Amino acid sequence: MQQFTVPQFIDVEDKIIGPITTRQFIIMLSDFILIALCYKIFDFEMFVVIGLLLLCLGGVFAFLKINGRPFHYFILNFIETLKRPPLRVWSNWNSDPLWVNTGIETKPQDKIQSEPHRTFPKSRLAQLSLIVDTHGAYRDEEAGEEISSIK
Repeated sequence: MQQFTVPQFIDVEDKIIGPITTRQFIIMLSDFILIALCYKIFDFEMFVVIGLLLLCLGGVFAFLKINGRPFHYFILNFIETLKRPPLRVWSNWNSDPLWVNTGIETKPQDKIQSEPHRTFPKSRLAQLSLIVDTHGAYRDEEAGEEISSIK
């Protein structure tokens, strides 16, 4: 069987100028081009304000990392999260008209009978939650046999 070397550190970007990666270089180059255009278009006071703003914004996009990922991934994920609804509710009812109007009716004996829901007293719930929290290490002295039979 042939031996292959497995690539490691595939998420590390190539460095082109010292510690600066290709992505950072392109972002800063485009940022400096925008600042040069602002120098030609605006008067000096407006150029300083817009130039500093662009320099800060370009530096953030080029060098800031959040959770080890570049800043533009954070912005994209943030926008995607804003577009999604904040609450997702599963509806058991199928509103498809083809499904509703099939004309198939179920007989009472065809329905699935569910097990009746058991309720426990409050002290019993506390004991059961303690058993679950301790992964079964806790045993009640009085009802040790009963609790283990409920599992």
